[in-house]
Amino acid sequence: MGHRAIRNRFLIALAALLALLPAQAHAWGFFAHRTTAEIALENVTPETRAKIERLLRAAPKLGTPECDLASLEDASVWPDCVRRTRWRWGYTAAWHYRTAPVCEAYNPRRNCSGGNCVTAQIERSQRLLADESLPAHIRLEALAFMVHFIGDVHMPLHSGDHDDRGGNDIDTAYGIAPGLNLHWIWDGPLAERAITSAPEPIVRRYSAEERAELGGGNPDEWGRESWQTSRDFVYPNAFDRPACAGEDLPDETALTQEDIERAIPISRQRVAQAGIRIAEYLEGAFAPGSLPEPERN
Repeated sequence: MGHRAIRNRFLIALAALLALLPAQAHAWGFFAHRTTAEIALENVTPETRAKIERLLRAAPKLGTPECDLASLEDASVWPDCVRRTRWRWGYTAAWHYRTAPVCEAYNPRRNCSGGNCVTAQIERSQRLLADESLPAHIRLEALAFMVHFIGDVHMPLHSGDHDDRGGNDIDTAYGIAPGLNLHWIWDGPLAERAITSAPEPIVRRYSAEERAELGGGNPDEWGRESWQTSRDFVYPNAFDRPACAGEDLPDETALTQEDIERAIPISRQRVAQAGIRIAEYLEGAFAPGSLPEPERN
């Protein structure tokens, strides 16, 4: 058997094995999330870094020893870890996304009843993190949720939907690897390749000009960006046709190497944007007087 045939069999077997694992074990919730946290740490002030370190000492009080919380990188994946304990954390499941139909006008208030969506929870978490009157472990929990959710809202299929649970219902081959789905691919292997194949390190101190280009905005605007990316790129790239051409999309497809190469720069940009915006929201939370006083009724 030739080397190419052996390699192809290995990749197919690996893809089948990965498909059996829980999706949250290797979603944006692992490699890409941790990368966004690393980017953020490179782009905050030493004072903010020190405040994060102090909060992390309160981790034992959260009572989640099964989920590491000793660093900002751990914090970036902690919300995916704890929600596996459904009896305690299941109520947070809806906080990780706010999908909106890509073929309808974007409405930032849709699918967020009672603030149970990713965009609302980012704002809530920053408010809690900024409130120094709260116990340290409550602020640490808010820190983890904020960092994680800013990552989630930048993954296009956490915002864009084509009546397919954000691509989860679209069986999709990733090159020669079968048995995945469109959402999983954008969460995992595509994001990992985008990060590891970057022409320069994606984890670094960005220049002021780069931070101005990548940063800014608010969660509703970031959600709109992801929704538009899903509509204008993710679905058309996956199906070789406009997302809203007036007929249903098939329930299976395949990403060719050309499709993957086109998607890599977009995935890489979303990771970088998430990291820079996490840094901005951390600075905002830890800067005295940077947020307006909360309403107290």
